[in-house]
Amino acid sequence: MRTYHCFWLLFWAGQPHQSFLTPLSKRTSGFPEKEKVLVLSGNSRRDLHRSKRSWMWNQFFLLEEYTGTDYQYVGKLHSDQDKGDGSLKYILSGDGAGDLFIINENTGDIQATKRLDREEKPVYILRAQAINRRTGRPVEPESEFIIKIHDINDNEPMFTKDVYNASIPEMSDVGIIKTALLNMDRENREQYQVVIQAKDMGGQMGGLSGTTTVNITLTDVNDNPPRFPQSTYQFRAPESTPPDSPVGRIKANDADVDENAEIEYSITEGDGYDMFGITTDKDTQEGIITVKKALDFENKNLYILKVEATNTHVDPRFLYLGPFKDSATVRIQVEDVDEPPVFSRPAYIMEVKEDVPINSVIGTVTAQDPDAAKNPVKYSVDRHTDMDRVFNINSGNGSIFTSKPLDRETLLWHNITVIAAEINNPKQSSRVPVFIKVLDVNDNAPEFAMFYETFVCENAKAEQLIQTLSAVDKDDSYSGHQFSFSLAPEAASSSNFTLQDNRDNTAGIFTRKTRYNRHEMSTYFLPVVISDNDYPIQSSTETVTIRVCACDHRGKMLSCNAEALIHPTGLSTGALIAILLCIIILLVTVVLFTALRRQRKKEPLIISKEDIRDNIVSYNDEGGGEEDTQAFDIGTLRNPEAIDDNKLRRDIVPETLFMPRRTATARDNTDVRDFINQRLKENDTDPTAPPYDSLATYAYEGNGSVAESLSSLESVTTDGDQDYDYLSDWGPRFKKLADMYGAMDSDKDS
Repeated sequence: MRTYHCFWLLFWAGQPHQSFLTPLSKRTSGFPEKEKVLVLSGNSRRDLHRSKRSWMWNQFFLLEEYTGTDYQYVGKLHSDQDKGDGSLKYILSGDGAGDLFIINENTGDIQATKRLDREEKPVYILRAQAINRRTGRPVEPESEFIIKIHDINDNEPMFTKDVYNASIPEMSDVGIIKTALLNMDRENREQYQVVIQAKDMGGQMGGLSGTTTVNITLTDVNDNPPRFPQSTYQFRAPESTPPDSPVGRIKANDADVDENAEIEYSITEGDGYDMFGITTDKDTQEGIITVKKALDFENKNLYILKVEATNTHVDPRFLYLGPFKDSATVRIQVEDVDEPPVFSRPAYIMEVKEDVPINSVIGTVTAQDPDAAKNPVKYSVDRHTDMDRVFNINSGNGSIFTSKPLDRETLLWHNITVIAAEINNPKQSSRVPVFIKVLDVNDNAPEFAMFYETFVCENAKAEQLIQTLSAVDKDDSYSGHQFSFSLAPEAASSSNFTLQDNRDNTAGIFTRKTRYNRHEMSTYFLPVVISDNDYPIQSSTETVTIRVCACDHRGKMLSCNAEALIHPTGLSTGALIAILLCIIILLVTVVLFTALRRQRKKEPLIISKEDIRDNIVSYNDEGGGEEDTQAFDIGTLRNPEAIDDNKLRRDIVPETLFMPRRTATARDNTDVRDFINQRLKENDTDPTAPPYDSLATYAYEGNGSVAESLSSLESVTTDGDQDYDYLSDWGPRFKKLADMYGAMDSDKDS
């Protein structure tokens, strides 16, 4: 029980006054009926003696959560200056004054207008004063008092959370919240919900209470070992299963979770210990059995393994529950598959001499069907590796033989591929590389290392070295090449030079006499025989060209041409050839010039840069004038309905040279018809006119043309050349024609 205390304070006033109590108008239920009065005292400056004052309150107490219908009475203010005549007025200020707390300005009674909550505000500080109504001046100093809110049990206990979540390891000892069961097992039940109640007042009658919920989760500990659901597992694996491929999966069950359920698998024993392996799938905690080596049904078709599953995180507290591991037996049956033939070697290396005859066997490959059926095998050469078909193979026994001649110097190694396939099932095939090395035989004669062309000075002395020779051989010599040099028999006795073998695969050419004359013999050809020392001995005859040259006294070559002495001017052969070519070109130019002049006299036709037989150059005064040089077809002068069936090829010469050209006449156009007939008649009488030429017209304007026709065909009526000087009088449009024909006349006159 709480104890409530009230304090009485005595204020001493400066002048005598009467103390009185005003009866309460209302009583608050639950409190003793006792009036609370706060007496205000005044001081008189005129009186210097002290007087005893009345007792008064300096603080009031109110109950919170007042439930009455009227205002709650707080207390009363009273001044000893109040005579009861209504001349004084009481004023209240401070916390809640005028709103929460009101005062009767005549009587000084204080009341609370609202329910008060101590938990919201426990103390209110107010100030009281009495003033004269008439003057408005205070008759008492302002006094301060306190209103305290008295607490009642109106709030139940409140938890800070509506729901609490807690976890505790399974099998735990006592805690604040005690376990009611012994050895609580998470695997049986993981979640628990507990409702907690809290009461105030020590749980006594009349107290308030609050509740909350606590969700309790049992966390896992490793108290369960892994267990295989079955003691034996059986799998099948084809013998063609490649290494590192999975065969099957096994799983040991563990009731624990997270790291407590992690399992490691291993093969502890069995006849397939080195043939298979097992790994753990971290996501599913399964054991994956894989193949480590290639399987062979014919060799072994059944393997028995013992697999063990062990927890990786063991809690020593629960070792009494038993070993935290389990084992099972795994049987793996190897299945037979149809396998391709297998060669006896992964690769074959063979050697053959380059001079072996065709169809010579150089080696044999062997392959067998590994299956129990032992199907027969046939052999073939992959022609993509032997495009020239140099080798072939016996399809029955695998012997490889040559089908073409070999040449080591052309190709040293032949790399081919042999295919072995089952006769009953050709899809089952295998391949093997065969490397064939061509061995060398001495089938190439030695030869000069380079082409030798040397010279000898006219003033050379006898026994003078003029050239050193060396040789090469395409053949391969294991002990090293050893060449011998000698002059050919036909030159050994009559030659002007001697040959000395240096015994180091070189030889020297020496002069046999003193002085040589290039006018007598300018070039010598010296045959040299080169032989090797291999078996069979190969030899060849090479020729050295020796030119006789003029040299200075130091042996430096000056000239090797005999013509240099004949022509003192010093002209070389190249210069003479150039002069001769110039003369020939000049003669050809004169001949061509003469031929062109004769042709111009014979053909008084217009000379153009283009062949007039292929084009008719038109200078149409009504068209483009001199700039219009496009080919013109006489058919444009005809009626569009005219038939043009008898045109001849303009790019070839007709078979009959003097056949008259026949052109169909245009209907309803007598002018054009008469013109064409006249031109045909003129061409028929002209033996020099080319009958295969197209008609060359120059602006045919029909009847009444001032310029008349400019066709050169009319020139055949005259005996001599026609004068075209009048063309220059026709204006700039005919200037080009005037220049062309004027130029012809000038060339003729010259």
